[in-house]
Amino acid sequence: MFNQLEAEKRNHRKLGQELELFTSMEEAPGMPFFLPNGMVIRNELENLWRKKHQKAGYQEIKTPIMMKQELWEKSGHWNHYQENMYFSSVDNQNYAIKPMNCPGALLIFNSKRRSYRELPIRFAELGLVHRHELSGSLNGLLRVRSFTQDDAHLFVRVDQIESEIDKVLSLIDEIYSHFGFDYKVELSTRPEEYMGSEKIWDKAELALESVLQEKGVKYQINPGDGAFYGPKIDFHILDSLGRSWQCGTVQLDFQMPQKFNCGYIGNDNNLHRPVMIHRAIFGSVERFMAILVEHFAGEFPLWLAPVQVKIIPISDTHANFASDVKFQLESVGLRVEVDYRAEKMGLKIREAEKQKIPYMIVIGDQEMENQSLSLRKRKEGNLGVMSIKETTHRLIEEINQMI
Repeated sequence: MFNQLEAEKRNHRKLGQELELFTSMEEAPGMPFFLPNGMVIRNELENLWRKKHQKAGYQEIKTPIMMKQELWEKSGHWNHYQENMYFSSVDNQNYAIKPMNCPGALLIFNSKRRSYRELPIRFAELGLVHRHELSGSLNGLLRVRSFTQDDAHLFVRVDQIESEIDKVLSLIDEIYSHFGFDYKVELSTRPEEYMGSEKIWDKAELALESVLQEKGVKYQINPGDGAFYGPKIDFHILDSLGRSWQCGTVQLDFQMPQKFNCGYIGNDNNLHRPVMIHRAIFGSVERFMAILVEHFAGEFPLWLAPVQVKIIPISDTHANFASDVKFQLESVGLRVEVDYRAEKMGLKIREAEKQKIPYMIVIGDQEMENQSLSLRKRKEGNLGVMSIKETTHRLIEEINQMI
C-alpha cells in the first residue's frame, strides 16, 4: 500500500504540472510541449549524452524527419510497421514521417565510398520520431506519439561485432550508473515475423549471447521479442521504488545493410558487407525524463535541477544586493532565481522547498553589510554564513562531482 501511495505522489504528470516541466495540448494529442524548466532538464540530459558519446568515439548526425515512401518499403518498415506510421504527400510524391532513425543512418553510410580502415563507424543521433499510438494508451511522457530517440547506428566488420557490443554495454552501464540505476538484462530472440534466414538469425543471437556471457552479465531469454530485422539485448532499469522500466536496447542487424546494398572496400580490395548495430540508451529522452521525475520524486540532483539556487531577500532594501549575487552566481553557470515578492521570509522558504529547489540563499542586513550569504540546503536546513566565493565554490564542486 505504501508503494502505491508513494507512486501516486511521484506521478510524473502531477509533478510535471506542479514543477512546470511539460504540458499536453488538445491541438497535438500525445505530442508533449516542453516548458522552460523541462527544457533545462532535457538539455542537461542531452549535454551529458553528447559528452559521453564524443568520448566513446561517436559522430553525431541528423537525418530528415520525413522521407519518401519507397525508402520505407526498402527498409521493411512499410510491411512490418505501416499501421504505426504517419504519412504525407508533397508534389504528388508519397512521404512517411519517420518512426525510426535507422534508414537515414544507412543513407549517410552509403553517401560516400567506405574503406575497412574507417570501420567501426559510429553514428549517433538524437532523432525526433513519430509513431501512431491509440489515444487510450497515451500517458504523459511515458507513452507519446512524438519523441526523441537517443539512437546510434554502428557499421562494423564481422570480426568487430563482439568487441563493439562489449563497448556499447560498457557505455550503457556507465550512463545508468551516473543516475544510480540498477538494471536487468534480457536477450530477445527471433519473432514470428522476421526478415532474413534462420541461419543469419542464429549467428546474430549467438554473437549477442557470447558477449553477455564473456562479460559476466546476468540475463534472461525473452523468446520471440526481437526486432523484425534482428535479435536484441534489452535493458530494464530499476527506480527508487523498485519498479522496472524498459529503456536501452542493442540490436544486431545483418538485414538492413543487405537491403540497402551497403559496402566497404576490404584490405583485399574487394567489396564487403558491414554489419549494423542499432543502439539506444535512454530509449527516448521524453520517457527517460518521466522515469527520472518519478525516481527522484521531482527532487533532482543539483546538476539536473531547473533552478539550482533561489535567492530570498528579506525586504526590498536587500533586493539590489540579491540581484548582484544572482549575477555573480550566473556568471559561473549556475541557474538562479530571486524571489522579489513582498512576502514573509518563511513563506518564501516554504514555497522554494515546495518547488524542490536544491539551495536557498537568504539575504538580510547582516549578509548585505558583510557581503556574505546565508546558505540553506533542501532537507538539511541552514548550512551557515559564507562568502560569495565560498558559496560558488561549494556549488560548482558539487555539480562537478556529479557530471
